[in-house]
Amino acid sequence: MEHIRLTEVLKELESGGRPKGGAAGITSGVFSFGGEHISADGRVLFEPKKYVPEEYFQEMRRGKVFKDDILVVKDGATTGKVGYVSSNVPLPAAINEHVFRIAVDSEKAFPKYVYYHLLSTTGNQQILLDFRGATVGGISQEFPDYVNFPLPPLPKQKRIAVILDKADKLRRLRRYALEMSETFLQSVFLEMFGDPVRNEKGWDTCELEELASVERGKFTPRPRNDPSYFGGSLPFIQTGDITNSRGRLSSWTQTLNEKGKKVSRSFPPGTVVIAIVGATIGVTAILEIEVYCPDSVVGIQTIPEKITKEYLEYLLRFWRPVFLAQAPETARANINLDTLRPLRIPTPPMTLQKRFTCLVLKNNSFHSKQVEALRQSEHLFQTLLHKFFTQGI
Repeated sequence: MEHIRLTEVLKELESGGRPKGGAAGITSGVFSFGGEHISADGRVLFEPKKYVPEEYFQEMRRGKVFKDDILVVKDGATTGKVGYVSSNVPLPAAINEHVFRIAVDSEKAFPKYVYYHLLSTTGNQQILLDFRGATVGGISQEFPDYVNFPLPPLPKQKRIAVILDKADKLRRLRRYALEMSETFLQSVFLEMFGDPVRNEKGWDTCELEELASVERGKFTPRPRNDPSYFGGSLPFIQTGDITNSRGRLSSWTQTLNEKGKKVSRSFPPGTVVIAIVGATIGVTAILEIEVYCPDSVVGIQTIPEKITKEYLEYLLRFWRPVFLAQAPETARANINLDTLRPLRIPTPPMTLQKRFTCLVLKNNSFHSKQVEALRQSEHLFQTLLHKFFTQGI
C-alpha cells in the first residue's frame, strides 16, 4: 500500500495567538484553545475557559479554527498531543500560540483518518521526531516531514475512520461510566447524611477518639532512605499509595525487611488511614491488607458498635478541604493527632451507616467491572490503530 508524508495532504498549517498579556482576565468573547485543552486520549476540552476578545478574533490572520481541523500541541509538557474539531466543538473558536492547526486537503485524504494516525502510538512518535529544545522544548512547522502513513483510497479511509469512531466512542462511554461510579457515592452520602462538616441533619456527635483509636504511624531511622531497612516482604505504604487507592488500599510501592519492621508500626485490614503531611493532607483509604506506615500516616481503627469504617472514611473526605485550609503554610504543611482526635463526628443510627456500607461494597464491585470494561475497550482501540497504521491492513 502507498505510504505518503503528511506534507503531501496538507492544506494549511498554522499556529494562533492571543492579545498582549494573554487571556487572563478575559471572561467572554471567542473561545481560545491552548495545550491544556487537548487530552492525551484525543479529546478537545472546554475547561479551563479561555477567551480572546471578539474584535481580536476578527482581526486574526491565522489561528481561526474550522470543522475537521486537527489540533496539535506544539510545545511544553504535552507536546504532540492531538485533538479533532468535530461538529461537537462550538465555533467560532481560535487557537493560541502553543497549538498548531492542521487543515487536510479532503480531496487527497479524509481528515478523520489522518487524525487517527496522528493519535496512534506510531503517529505520535513520528511527530516527536521533530522535537527540539531542552527547557521548554517543542516541535516546529517542519514536523509534517517526519510523519508518514498508509494512504488507501478515500472510500477505505472513510470506512477505517468509521470503525475507529465506533471503538473510540465505546472507550469514551466506558470512561464516562467509570467517572459516574466515582461520583455516585458522594451524592448518596449527602442524601443520607447531609454535609458532615456542618452536620446539616443535626445528628448527635462524638469526638473521633470516642469512636476509634487514632494512632500515628512510625518510621524512625535517619536517614529515612537507609536501604538496610527496605526490600523485604512487609508492605510499607506512603501517602502517594493512599492517593492512588481510590479509597480501598491493597497495593504498595515499598517494602520493609525484619530490621525495618522493628522501627515502624503496622495497622490491620479495616483500618482507615489518612495522610497528614504535604499536598496529600486528608486523603483517606480503608486498608484491605496489613501494612506498615510511616509517621506521615495516621491509622484509625473504628469501634464497630459505634461507627462503620466505610461511613467514617467517606465522612473524612468532606473534611479534607478544612484540613488543607487549617494546615500551617509551610513547605511541608501538616495536621496532627491533636487535630484529629477531638474532631466532632456526626453519629447517625447504625442501621443507616450499615445501609451506606452495603452501597459502598456494591459500588466497589461495579467500579471493578467498569475498570475492566474500560481496559478492554482501550485495548481494542489501540489494537485497531496498530492494525491500520502500523501494519497497514
